[in-house]
Amino acid sequence: MSAEHRPRQPHHLSPGAVAGAVAGTVLGGAAAAGAVGAGRARSRILRQRERLSEEEKAHPSMLGLVPAGRESSVAADDGVRLSVEEVDPVEGGTPELTVVLVHGFALDRKCWHFQRRMLSELTEPSVRTVLYDQRRHGRSAQAGARSCTIAQLGADLDAILRAVVPEGPIVLVGHSMGGMTIMALAERNPKLFRERIVGVSLLCTSAGEVMAGGLKQAVLSHRNPTVNVLGRIAHWQPAFADRVRRAAGNVIWAFVQGLSFGDRSTDPALVDLVDRTIASTPLDALTSFANTLSTHNRRAALAGLSQCEVLVAGGTRDRMIPYEHSELIAAEMPHAELLPLEGAGHMAMLEQPGEYDAALLELLRRCTHRSQVLRRLRPGGAPRTDRPRRGLRRPRRRA
Repeated sequence: MSAEHRPRQPHHLSPGAVAGAVAGTVLGGAAAAGAVGAGRARSRILRQRERLSEEEKAHPSMLGLVPAGRESSVAADDGVRLSVEEVDPVEGGTPELTVVLVHGFALDRKCWHFQRRMLSELTEPSVRTVLYDQRRHGRSAQAGARSCTIAQLGADLDAILRAVVPEGPIVLVGHSMGGMTIMALAERNPKLFRERIVGVSLLCTSAGEVMAGGLKQAVLSHRNPTVNVLGRIAHWQPAFADRVRRAAGNVIWAFVQGLSFGDRSTDPALVDLVDRTIASTPLDALTSFANTLSTHNRRAALAGLSQCEVLVAGGTRDRMIPYEHSELIAAEMPHAELLPLEGAGHMAMLEQPGEYDAALLELLRRCTHRSQVLRRLRPGGAPRTDRPRRGLRRPRRRA
C-alpha cells in the first residue's frame, strides 16, 4: 500500500496516547494507572461516573431485555469447546436466512445486544440468529497461545457453520477481529462464499496494516515489551494481574469510554457493558492474540466476497481502527455498500444501533432476494444489482 493511501492517524490523538490508552484498556490498566498517577485523576473519574449514574437514574438505559436463546457447545477442529447460542424468530415459522454474529477482540457475544433483539423480531425477512464466543473469550474454553490466531478463528467459524448451520443461506456479520475472522474463512473456504454465504457485513474492521492507523507503534505486537511483561505476569501470577486490573478499575473504565465510543455522553450502561466484558476476559488471553492482530493482512481474501451482498460500516471517530480502514476494504469491492456512522467510535453497533440496524436490515432483504434467485439458478448465477442504496455511499476504487 502506498504511503498516500495509508490510513491516516487521527490528528487529535498522538501515537503515545494511543499506546497508553490501548495498553491500559485491554492489557490490564497497569500502564494507564501509572500514566494517570495522582489520586486527583481517579477522583475526577469517580465524579464523572457518579454524574453519569445520576443521569442514568433520570433517563434509564435503553438496553432492555434480549430474547432467550438455546445454548450449546461446538468442538473446534483442535478440540477446543466453543460456546454457541441460537435465537429463533419471535414470531416463529421457518426462517429465510441464518445470521451469524462474530464478535471482536476482548469482547463476547453480549456486544450484539441490540442486533440480537432486532433480528429476532424481524418478519420480512424472518431470520434465525447464531451467536458464539471466540476461543478464550466469553463462555468458550481456554486454548493454547499458539492457537490464538486469526487463521484459527476462521477455522473455528467454519466448524460452527458445519455444526449449527448445515444448510440454508447464511449472512455473516463481523465486528473488528470478528470481521478479520470472516476474511480468514473466505481465505480458507472460498467455495462456501460462492454457494451458501449470500451476504457479509464488516463493521469497524481492517483487512491489513492494522497498526498503520489507530494501533500505532506495534501496541499489540508480540515485540512490544509491555505486552511481553504483562503476558508473563498474567501467565505466572494471574491473581496479581487481576488485582492490578481491579485497582485500576476506574481508570480503565474511563479509557473504555474514550476508546470505544465517539460520544463522551454515551449511555453509561453501554460503557459498563463493554468494561465488564473486557474485565472478564483473562489478561493472558488478550496478550495471546497480540501477534495475530499485528500481522493480519487479508486484502486478497476480499475477492472471495465478490458473489455476496456486502455492507462495510465504520465509525468516523473510531480510535482503535480508524474509518479509513473501512474505506480501503470497500474500495477493494466495487459492489459493496459503504456506511459511515458519523461520530461513532469502535463500538458503533452499540453506540448507533438504529442507523446500523437499518442498513443491516436492507442488506438482509437484498440477501433474501438473492437466495430466492439462487434456488432457481445454479450457484454463482445470480444477477448483480449495482444501483446505489439510499443513505449509503458508493466507494471509489483507489489506484
